[in-house]
Amino acid sequence: MSILRLRGREFGIGDHAVMAVVNRTPDSFFDKGKTYGFGAALEAVDAAVEGGADIVDIGGVKAGPGELVDAAEEIRRVADLVSAVRERHPDLVISVDTWRSEVGDVVARAGADLLNDTWGGVDPLLAEVAAKHGVGLVCAHAGRVEPRTRPHRIAYADVVADVIGYTVDLAERAVAAGVSRESILIDPAHDFGKNTFHSLEVSRRLDEMVATGWPVLVAVSNKDFVGETLGGLPVDERHAGTIATLAVSALQGARVFRVHDAASARAALAEVDRLNPHPRPADG
Repeated sequence: MSILRLRGREFGIGDHAVMAVVNRTPDSFFDKGKTYGFGAALEAVDAAVEGGADIVDIGGVKAGPGELVDAAEEIRRVADLVSAVRERHPDLVISVDTWRSEVGDVVARAGADLLNDTWGGVDPLLAEVAAKHGVGLVCAHAGRVEPRTRPHRIAYADVVADVIGYTVDLAERAVAAGVSRESILIDPAHDFGKNTFHSLEVSRRLDEMVATGWPVLVAVSNKDFVGETLGGLPVDERHAGTIATLAVSALQGARVFRVHDAASARAALAEVDRLNPHPRPADG
């Protein structure tokens, strides 16, 4: 199992890093634009840090279908915010949720430490950008679909095998491009190119991803598969399901947890640590 290193920080086996979501979008599925304003976004970062976030993931484009946001607009939304957060929180690990290499280049210069490519390598130059700036990279599985689309009747012979094969290949390609092996994570990307059955199967078998040795990131917070599993709950009633899924993921060895509520996630993960029958191995 590898050590994850980001901005001089180390997250080893048994460590749980909370990644807080801050969206500078007017149409986020969760907050509906609450943190779109620059000041509101900065306040959200402050609150996340106060709540125990190790990483803040800044996004400028809604994941689902919606208004067209080109690279220039995405940069306008996120680059200055990254700069301000870097000045405000010098030691915070800053991630930017983007699939575009041109955006990655600008935000890395602005102070980002991690490029969170939730759409699974649709822009192969993004890994080169990460290598150029010495920042980390998230290698995700999105079912080989176009960004911001919801494929109809997508199918896999074995979704977990597909996820593992695809993300590990992306990770090895990133290493070949010059990205530090210790700054790469793999992400099954629940709900991206997957239906609820697929996302549940990945959750149940997450330990198979962990067994690859790559640090695993899970982003399940308030997602559709959580709501559908619990009988069709709306977004604002998925918190309990989110926390349960985080706990299951942590017990299987996930390392980074992307969430909307950093304080609740931190408290839940602390309880997992207390209950875990397999404590963190001794260092050395």
